[in-house]
Amino acid sequence: MTRISALHFVAALVLFGATSANAADIVNTRGPTVRVEKLADGLEHPWAVEVLPDGAYLVTERPGRMRIIRGGKLSEPIGNVPKVSARGQGGLMDVALAPDFATSRKLYFTAAIANRQGSGTEAFSATLSADEKTLEAVTPIFTMKRFTSGNIQYGARIAIAPDGTLFISVGDRGDRDRSQDWQDDAGSIVHINADGSTPADNPFKDGGKALPEIWSKGHRNPQGITFDARDGKLYTVEHGARGGDEINQLGAGKNYGWPIITYGRDYSGAEIGEGTAKEGLEQPLHYWDPSIAPGALAVYRGAMFPEWDGDFLVAALKFQLLSRMQRDESGAFVAEERLFKGDYGRIRDVIVAPDGALLMVTDEDDGALIRVSRAQASNG
Repeated sequence: MTRISALHFVAALVLFGATSANAADIVNTRGPTVRVEKLADGLEHPWAVEVLPDGAYLVTERPGRMRIIRGGKLSEPIGNVPKVSARGQGGLMDVALAPDFATSRKLYFTAAIANRQGSGTEAFSATLSADEKTLEAVTPIFTMKRFTSGNIQYGARIAIAPDGTLFISVGDRGDRDRSQDWQDDAGSIVHINADGSTPADNPFKDGGKALPEIWSKGHRNPQGITFDARDGKLYTVEHGARGGDEINQLGAGKNYGWPIITYGRDYSGAEIGEGTAKEGLEQPLHYWDPSIAPGALAVYRGAMFPEWDGDFLVAALKFQLLSRMQRDESGAFVAEERLFKGDYGRIRDVIVAPDGALLMVTDEDDGALIRVSRAQASNG
């Protein structure tokens, strides 16, 4: 796996701001001119968005609410969402629609859940009632094995594989050594069937070297995980410490090194681990220094922006931007374009809608759902 140094991108960074145009902003990018419109605001720390079959939007709010936005109107909170631990970085987090949602109404979601030992990452399946007012058949399908104190680094992003199995990211919970304990879910990507059972192709399905649900280890806080729909490869984007945010391509049973190797430093400035490389540990495809505090990750495969085909889109919290990571025909990263820096707030989620537009949510007290589409050419 080839590592692309963060230094290679310095000359390629291009920053663009927004200019107001009626109810939307028109933004010039290095390629297409885009239209940025706020579909809804008044959301409290929204974390994820999905598009329902009729074009409405399902969003989560970290304090523990799930809502539907249809026709610009925000629904009342959907009932029967489990009580979440909405402290620090915890709360209600990702949501993903089952591939057959249009007929089954089944969905999956993640949350920080508390017990007497502390809190941890948990995933659930449920069905959305026909009247969209409540969740039914809410069932835990994954619970990390050890809950601990502290309210940081839960991971909690979901990617659904083509076969309907689930990949779920689990952060190290602020205890870096847990990422190298193969009998601990912390700092791992777990792979489960839709009912929570262990898939037959898991690398440790017999539970010897590692917990049977573990797919890979050595992760710090992966808040983005997605498949490339073109080739089926699975990728994560992960928070480093001070510097060292990473993009990784995932492989079964592999160790991505945290905290033994990293391109970041402790927040105190102290070195972490044994350096940047070690035999048997995977290198990132790319790292950022300084950190951008990545949220979600999407690989663009859509009709609206063909010039972005195959590019990675990374939501960023720290610099309040969307990073477009341009790839060449071999899949290597060749440039980065930083969009919307500081214009809309901390971008937590980004997805590609069925029509090829981008949807983003901003992790703010007064958060918003934002749509990015291609600007229409002027007739004048």
